[in-house]
Amino acid sequence: MSDIDDAAVPEDDLDGHTIEELADYLDRDRTPRDPSIEDSATCRLALDNMARLRELSRGALQRRAESQPDPDTSWIDRLLETIRSEVRPGRDVPIAHPDPRLRLAMTEAAVRGLVRRTGDTTGDVVMGSCTLEGDVGEPGAPVHVRVTAGLVYGAPAVEVADRLRARIVAALERHTDLTVASVDVVFDDVTLP
Repeated sequence: MSDIDDAAVPEDDLDGHTIEELADYLDRDRTPRDPSIEDSATCRLALDNMARLRELSRGALQRRAESQPDPDTSWIDRLLETIRSEVRPGRDVPIAHPDPRLRLAMTEAAVRGLVRRTGDTTGDVVMGSCTLEGDVGEPGAPVHVRVTAGLVYGAPAVEVADRLRARIVAALERHTDLTVASVDVVFDDVTLP
């Protein structure tokens, strides 16, 4: 990966908007409609991730508030930082087409979004980050996928990791031309059911 891919995402990398502006827009239920936001794939991806964060954090905040007099909210900052890093479009991932005159590609952010949605529908996990290691722009080059996730308390870790790994591989084979060499699953949190 280049140094650019590993760098922090500048606020203006959201097609001229900041995370705070997008949060305000989401607070207003995306009304009135702002074409500069809605017509931007990067902004829509950020909004989707922020909406997901809100869904997950409402229940978690309520549980933490009930169990702790002074809850630690640094985990929200970490999730926001993950969202910031994952909404950058990243590298192009080519998609084969029978007509050699056509060049089709997905952004790396779209692939990460596909992996995230696959994980979110697997059950027993709350997806964290996703990174793609390897030359995603070179057809046939091995790509290593690394995801972090929270495991639902009581769920069998090995079985859930195997199921998540298999679903990610199947989704990437179906929707991309990536050559998946491995999928590493790291459970870095335990969540209540």
